[in-house]
Amino acid sequence: MLLESILSPQRTYCGALGGSKKRVFEAIADFVCSDVTCIDSNELFTALNAREKLGSTGIGQGIAIPHCRTKNCTCTTGALIKLPQAIEFDAIDGKPVDLMFVLLVPEEACDEHLQTLSTLAKLFNQPEFCEQLRQADNSEALYNAAISFQQAA
Repeated sequence: MLLESILSPQRTYCGALGGSKKRVFEAIADFVCSDVTCIDSNELFTALNAREKLGSTGIGQGIAIPHCRTKNCTCTTGALIKLPQAIEFDAIDGKPVDLMFVLLVPEEACDEHLQTLSTLAKLFNQPEFCEQLRQADNSEALYNAAISFQQAA
């Protein structure tokens, strides 16, 4: 799976979205739904929160991969977020999160969902990848860092 197949510059954001997990999820829902207009932002916010209540999507080292299945989602869709200040996220290592890859999948896409999550976890487990993302100072640089790293690998 190539990132550029699920990520676009319009769904890449480098900047402040809020100081808590709830506020970040609210902002992410609005941000993603401004580009993916077939998904309702309130439904997305609710779905992200519901998934998070099952267990934190914080995978450690300042990274989270919030994900959910959503109505009206026709294909796997991602959003890459870099926060200027890490937030508490109940990650498995207890560290706050500053990098997020939000993954939305159609309700019936179980196998694809798991395969994509696995690929993302492997990618974010590479310290060089995360360092390139953390050095990006704007949304365009963040998108380019993500795409170029995977193309070079």
